[in-house]
Amino acid sequence: MKARELPVEGWSKVVHFTDEAVGLNAIVSVHDATLGPAVGGCRIFPYATFEAALEDVKRLSRGMTYKNALGGIPFGGGKSVIIADPKEDKTPAMFRAFGAALNSLNGLYYTAEDSGITEADLGIVREVTEYVAGIENKGVGGNPSPFTARGVWRGIEAAVRHKMVRESLNGVRVSILGVGAVGMSLAELLRSSGAELTVADVNSEAAAEAARRFGANVVTPDEAVAADVDVFSPCALGGAINKATIGRIRAKIVAGAANNQLAEPSMDEALRAAGILYAPDYVINAAGVISVGLEILKQWTADEMNRRIDAIGPRLERIFDRAASTGRPTGEIADEMAMEVIAKAAEAA
Repeated sequence: MKARELPVEGWSKVVHFTDEAVGLNAIVSVHDATLGPAVGGCRIFPYATFEAALEDVKRLSRGMTYKNALGGIPFGGGKSVIIADPKEDKTPAMFRAFGAALNSLNGLYYTAEDSGITEADLGIVREVTEYVAGIENKGVGGNPSPFTARGVWRGIEAAVRHKMVRESLNGVRVSILGVGAVGMSLAELLRSSGAELTVADVNSEAAAEAARRFGANVVTPDEAVAADVDVFSPCALGGAINKATIGRIRAKIVAGAANNQLAEPSMDEALRAAGILYAPDYVINAAGVISVGLEILKQWTADEMNRRIDAIGPRLERIFDRAASTGRPTGEIADEMAMEVIAKAAEAA
């Protein structure tokens, strides 16, 4: 295996790992480790270029720094990507090589599940390394998707209270872009709360399942962005809020599970200027990594997870209130609050 450290300003450590014999082509990015070892999932995706993969893992790892800080777990921000097709290229040998790559970092980074990787895949990684979490063991931890969905549900409740002054989701119209593992679980929770659903997914079978189970209206991904709803919930890959879509959003609220929902930082202010309340993605979708963190700390219990998930709504309300009182965008406020946590930890060190 070859390991090449990449000089990336502002990041603690970025390493490119390759093992041609088993098809491993991976980047591990540690953005900040002030609070502790970095934690963040592994994404498998057939990036068109190495540069595209590097940019994605940088953005994702930076988001994990803020997510973990505001999530209240003692971990820094990291992420990894494997450049491959998750439907065709995954092999046990590739995952074992990835585990060996993690070992070479000596505990600086713990991985977990993300797009393209399953709990079974992580089980193979764990055969060779202890630096992996998100694997269920006797009712503890496991696939973080259901926890993430529950946290987003609580976050949508908070956003609806703040923006629409409504205590219930009954009759609230929600457009979900992406009904994979998290999006489907979120759809179930929203429907159980009386929400009216519109869904879209590049996987037509997933969209059809949501229609069958929850009476959802199925539209195209492009139509989901501009749907006449109260809440737009991006739950697929990032970048749904961009210069091409910002003017088409009719929802009052953007609140979803996807990472990096804003294609560029300026979209934060653009949403505020348009009168759209944005629930910062790394705050609302933090329940999954909180579960992973508690698993690593050996502090995971169902009661503790529910307590942490239920804290996501109040945390968002504090962000909304500060944003409203200062006239600043919510994403900027969330970053500020996360940096306050990190700065306090650095002072105490």
